[in-house]
Amino acid sequence: MGILNITPDSFSDGGRFDDAELALERALKMVGEGADFIDVGAESTRPGAGEISADEEWGRLAPVLELLRGRLSVPISVDTYKAEVAAKALAAGAGIANDIWGLQHDPLMAGVIASAGAGAVLMHNGRGVDAGSDIVEEVIRFFEKTLLIADAAGIRRDLIVLDPGIGFGKTVSQNLALIRRIGEIRALGYPVLLGASRKSVIGKTLDLPVDQRLEGTLATTVAGVAGGVDIVRVHDIDPNLKAARMADAIYRHE
Repeated sequence: MGILNITPDSFSDGGRFDDAELALERALKMVGEGADFIDVGAESTRPGAGEISADEEWGRLAPVLELLRGRLSVPISVDTYKAEVAAKALAAGAGIANDIWGLQHDPLMAGVIASAGAGAVLMHNGRGVDAGSDIVEEVIRFFEKTLLIADAAGIRRDLIVLDPGIGFGKTVSQNLALIRRIGEIRALGYPVLLGASRKSVIGKTLDLPVDQRLEGTLATTVAGVAGGVDIVRVHDIDPNLKAARMADAIYRHE
């Protein structure tokens, strides 16, 4: 899954692709390198980022989705936790809603996804989680609630992907534990997405700035594939795809 941030303030590439034509160029480049999905986000969810209104978020998304629709050969995912924005994006050509609150923030989100027959990436958000808790147990309990909400709304089980939410309200050790024990999340019976690309867990572990975290990201990709993840959400498609294919050949050949 290729990351397409059309925000002025995302932690890694904010402001680089917030022009619709530049966003299209970036999306086409990622698809050309082998991306299977393009995940478009119009609001930064980095720690400390301010919230924007649904109108402002849609104002950023609408022109980009208009250009992407019909130009991409892969599904478009929209990274939003607002049901109003998700509904408009799904009607405008997106096929997946990527909700960083796992249906537990906006009570209308589950119904929007179900009504559209869309895919759902449902993330665990650890804001408020005890730093000393067993993070994997916390994530599993969260997902059990999320999956009940999804089932009640009628979201198709075969269109659900779970994301443990690396970097969202978790300590470095908790993030590392989640990657190391990702198989326990996969055991819930749903595909799992790992989104660790360039994140602070890499920067803090290796003491590196954002623009020097590729090798650390590749390590998380290999660890994720070895643990059973099905999708890696990354900024750098080509090197991560090569790493994932090699890890597949080593760990999951059967």
